[in-house]
This record gives sequence, structure tokens and C-alpha cells, in this order.
Amino acid sequence: MTDSNPGPHKDDKPARGVAQLLRKAGLRPTRQRLALGSLLFDGDDRHVTAESLHAEAVAVGQHVSLATVYNTLHQFKRAGLLRELAINGAKAYFDTNTSNHNHFFVEEEGELRDIPGHAIRVDGVPEPPEGMSITHIDVVVRLVAKKD
Repeated sequence: MTDSNPGPHKDDKPARGVAQLLRKAGLRPTRQRLALGSLLFDGDDRHVTAESLHAEAVAVGQHVSLATVYNTLHQFKRAGLLRELAINGAKAYFDTNTSNHNHFFVEEEGELRDIPGHAIRVDGVPEPPEGMSITHIDVVVRLVAKKD
């Protein structure tokens, strides 16, 4: 999902909101976390890769390395602010919507889209091993353009 979030705002109200969100999640609001958090959380829910978020940060004048973006995304994930989805085993997408929901994956565009509501029902989920519990089930429906 792509949005038109322009990035960090000139006034500091959005930054205060992101700083509060980070503190509540147990993270110190560093300059890099605030900059990346503003891109991620100051708008609608969205799906990003580390590379796409890095490009956005650079486009709005943030000086942050790709390694820092990767590290920050994983810190946000561990803090419960993001959900990670691995597509094709090699590419990780991060979703700001951490609720239990499913996705369409548009293969030609490499784009994830939320599947609305409870449009998918999963039956026959096995019992987890002893001492484990299921947190959520990820269903990714892959899409390609119809060929005439």
C-alpha cells in the first residue's frame, strides 16, 4: 500500500505524538527513530520495505543509512509497533497495522494490500506444540494481472 505521506511535518505536534508512541513501546525517541517513526505512523496504515522507507527518508532530507533503517524497523517490530511479513523468503515487508489481518500480494508491483475484514476463514488449524500458543495466522493471496 502506498500513501502520499509527505514525511515529517514542520510543526512538532506529530513528532510529539511519535515520541509518545515510542516511549509507550519502551523505546527511547532518538533522532533516527523519530524521523522514521514520523514517516511510518503519521498517516494511514501502510506496508513498507527497508529500501522503500530509506528512499522516503532520503527524499525528505533525512540522513539515515539503510542499515539504520533495517535496525529501526526490527526494533519497532520487537516493540509491537510493526508486523513483519516475509514474501518469497527473501523480502521483508513491515505493516503498521498490527491487527490480525491478511494480505493480497500484487506480484508484478511487489505491493502488499490489506484484505478487507474477515474475508478469509481458516479452518483446521492444528494444536500448537506444548508450551506454545498461536499469535496469528498470515494468509497471503498472490495476484497477477489477467491475460486476455
